[in-house]
Amino acid sequence: MNVLLVAATELELQPVIATLQAKHFSRNGHEIHFLPTGVGQAVTAFALAEYLAQFNQRFGAVVQAGIGGVFNGMYPLGTVVQVERDCFGDLGMEEKGRFTTLFQAGFAKANEKPFTDGWLVNESALLDKLPLPKVKAVTVNKVSDSPLQRQQLLDCFGPAVESMEGAPFHYACLKNNMRFVQLRAISNAVGERDKGKWDIKGAVDNLSTAVLQLIDNL
Repeated sequence: MNVLLVAATELELQPVIATLQAKHFSRNGHEIHFLPTGVGQAVTAFALAEYLAQFNQRFGAVVQAGIGGVFNGMYPLGTVVQVERDCFGDLGMEEKGRFTTLFQAGFAKANEKPFTDGWLVNESALLDKLPLPKVKAVTVNKVSDSPLQRQQLLDCFGPAVESMEGAPFHYACLKNNMRFVQLRAISNAVGERDKGKWDIKGAVDNLSTAVLQLIDNL
């Protein structure tokens, strides 16, 4: 089958690219196409829409792989998780230190496709291909060391991990009725901006291992 492999940056999948020495390769009988989108929600949404419109082949699976932050030490650094549901974590209104989502404010319908109770839920069987934790995630336009922002996200969504690209990926795949999975490797704690306390290399290495295992299990 044709598989689209998506990442914000080449760095996040460098071991895969280096091992296979190509951005378009065959593995386990599958044709793998690699799409680096850039960092952030807008560029991810545009890159996916442009790519899917340009190529008319039907992808049997779409995989997003990236690093992300973890809330309150829920998982150790380097852990790879699968995002079962994601959301736009800063799309709404903030008043007097309280965040209100568009759904809560009545500006969007929480169960209008592709949303389910305000979440972008992945029900694909691809989530059963690897024995990895299935988690809730939140996608934000801005990562910071703000305790208030971290607590708002926890209060509103109760997520395990944070990224800057997951929700638009889920949105695009659900709108196009495509099988998909989002893999996140934990590189840091949410709110921790001291890079000396991060483990990007460990996260990237484990992420690439998980991606190759997933392709082999398709």
